[in-house]
Amino acid sequence: MPQPTLRDLLSPTTTALVTQECQGGVIGPQAGLPMLAEEARLETIPNVEKLLTAARGAAVTVVHCLVQRRADGRGSNTNARLFAAGKSFPVDLTPGSAGASLLPEFGPQPEDLVLTRTHGVGPMTGTDLDSVLRNLGITTIVGVGVSVNVAITNFAMDAVNRGYQFVLPRDAVSGYPREYAESVIDNTLSLLATITTTSAVVDTWAELTT
Repeated sequence: MPQPTLRDLLSPTTTALVTQECQGGVIGPQAGLPMLAEEARLETIPNVEKLLTAARGAAVTVVHCLVQRRADGRGSNTNARLFAAGKSFPVDLTPGSAGASLLPEFGPQPEDLVLTRTHGVGPMTGTDLDSVLRNLGITTIVGVGVSVNVAITNFAMDAVNRGYQFVLPRDAVSGYPREYAESVIDNTLSLLATITTTSAVVDTWAELTT
């Protein structure tokens, strides 16, 4: 069976561009993991901005998924080393803080949707993302952001398990170290998602709306 093309997958009416943890406390000035944030600044942040511009121009649904944490930590996970390490990061993820907010260059625009979570390692756990996308008739997710190490990989698996097509522009996601992230994309995510580039997605949306 032939694989679907980007034109098949990226119809503006059934596609959502979903940003994952593109926020101050993860890849912005307040980042708790500076090495990941530095990696994201090289390609991911400028390419996500290009994708947002193209998506909005093509009337593609845009959803921003953010992680927040109460000052007292109530309701957040404590059952993995990742969460224990997070307690030592000097970053404020309390609701309304710069660390818990979308990077200003990404918006949000009035038509964007913003969903938050206080637990879990991916955007389909602890948010209304699945229900919101189904209510909008979305069948394809273009997933961008961080990190390939955990959240993006979890996101792709959760999306596929729920029946979505997952499109991954490899130059609009980041992980650390870069070589590891590239290996995960090539050897794991390529089995689950349609791997592509920012320019290919942007060009496809332009073709479909002209």
